[in-house]
Amino acid sequence: MSLPERHPLMSGTTTRSPLVRAIHGDRPGTTPIWFMRQAGRSLPEYRELRSGTKMLDACLDPEMASEITLQPVRRHGVDAGIFFSDIVVPLRLAGVEVEIEPGVGPVMGQAWRTADDVARLVDRELTPESLAPITEAVERTVDALGETPLIGFAGAPFTLAAYLVEGRPSRDHLAARALMHADPETWERLTTWAADVTGAFLRAQVRAGASAAQLFDSWAGSLSRADYEAGAAPSSARALEHVHDQGVQVIHFGTGTEHLLRSMHAVGADVIGVDHRTPLDEAEEILGGDVPLQGNINPALLTAPWPVLEAHVRDVVERGRAAPAHVVNLGHGVPPTTDPTVLTRVVELVHSL
Repeated sequence: MSLPERHPLMSGTTTRSPLVRAIHGDRPGTTPIWFMRQAGRSLPEYRELRSGTKMLDACLDPEMASEITLQPVRRHGVDAGIFFSDIVVPLRLAGVEVEIEPGVGPVMGQAWRTADDVARLVDRELTPESLAPITEAVERTVDALGETPLIGFAGAPFTLAAYLVEGRPSRDHLAARALMHADPETWERLTTWAADVTGAFLRAQVRAGASAAQLFDSWAGSLSRADYEAGAAPSSARALEHVHDQGVQVIHFGTGTEHLLRSMHAVGADVIGVDHRTPLDEAEEILGGDVPLQGNINPALLTAPWPVLEAHVRDVVERGRAAPAHVVNLGHGVPPTTDPTVLTRVVELVHSL
């Protein structure tokens, strides 16, 4: 491990936390829980703080990003903070024109689809100067969290490349999948660049104090196993190489990825996040029985009557016992319409089991 001496894993501050123990394959006395997208639109204090501020501007304001990361930890008593950011932030830091349009998602200034487009892109890289807002935000957050670990956040190269090629969110990623097959050399240059950019982004968070890292592959589920292993897995493995020498555990998550679980684990992940479509005991059987899992409460049930949600949460925890260790989470992110008091109640329930 080559982390700085002040890092909370080096000082021991977060080493015995339930989250860190679980992602190392242990089962602490309290089952850890956190929620993807726990920092954000479901919280009134978030909406008040971010009023009038664009999403990416909020992500790059160290004081605001830190405060947003801390809000759900204070409110819900979750076992980890997840760094408030967006998967396209490293693209913005690398000089790519991108904005998050409300109700739409990330929209690029142009679509990057040709060999010439990619040739103009790959000379851009992240520097300590460009990463300074991220480093400062993480340091502020870690200082405030104390014994509660912070999880670093980054998007997988395939998802970044898909946004770049499509130019905006897409249901089927036809242009990206077409480029993968029509011009594999350009595709490889693009995903290699995306791997190094998002890997540097994640490494900066780890070096600044994150006690774990999570790589999100939002769109990997659109790929067949063969396409994933040929056109996405190599770049995901390259991205994770940026943090492997730091000694932190890596969580890997994607949606609609039951057919990819083994392949996603093979890129270098320590923990596999499972979406709400696959029961955890079935996911563990697919993975071979020795992989810690994260997940997978159905986000849709957060608005169900409490007896329905409680029974579901208990079932998720019970199925998670098939794995050597389990971090409770959602099968995707917190919907913006979620009542925050429900999330707090779910945390209390999981901690009581």
